[in-house]
Amino acid sequence: MTGEMMMSTSSKPMPLTPRGRATREKLLEASRRVFERDGFLDVKVTDITTEAGVAAGSFYTYFESKEDTFRILLEQMREQLLHPEPRSGGTADDPVEEIRQATQHYFETYRRNVGLMRIFEQMSAVDSSFRNLRIERATVFIERNARSIRALQKQGRADSTVPAELASLTLSSMVSRVAQLVFNFGYPVDDVNEVVDAVVHLWVKSLDIH
Repeated sequence: MTGEMMMSTSSKPMPLTPRGRATREKLLEASRRVFERDGFLDVKVTDITTEAGVAAGSFYTYFESKEDTFRILLEQMREQLLHPEPRSGGTADDPVEEIRQATQHYFETYRRNVGLMRIFEQMSAVDSSFRNLRIERATVFIERNARSIRALQKQGRADSTVPAELASLTLSSMVSRVAQLVFNFGYPVDDVNEVVDAVVHLWVKSLDIH
């Protein structure tokens, strides 16, 4: 394959040619469908290329392995979680509304990607590389939330006696665990919006946000 290349989250460079990008995207979409349908451990690269309708050898032009495609899919999901589309109704001076919107976005993104999340949870329990990836992913969210908590504490809008890092660890873990129970394990709830309300209430009350 020829043409100028740019680096991607894969260990392989990303092609800039339209045809190359289209083939790579087709393989990623096929990987997602196959993983969600068949799990991860039993999937072969040929299962992915057959699903994508491309030659088996084409896979290795774009990816090192099926683990490579799965990590890229997880990275795409992480970016969705970290960078939500702006919503109306909140302002920079309204931390409660910001918490509400962030919680809603996390739940919505988790629900859309529940198949990938289920596999990620399963693989984290049996594979140290995925477990490390899960810890790295969690650390990004915990550190981001800790920065927000520290900012509110400096403004006098949150309880400054609570260490921001520990508060973020516990509250971020609560959100993640609730999403897992509701969307992955199917814990019965009447209305997800009521769950969001409860999560926001606990965030606000535990840190005395005002």
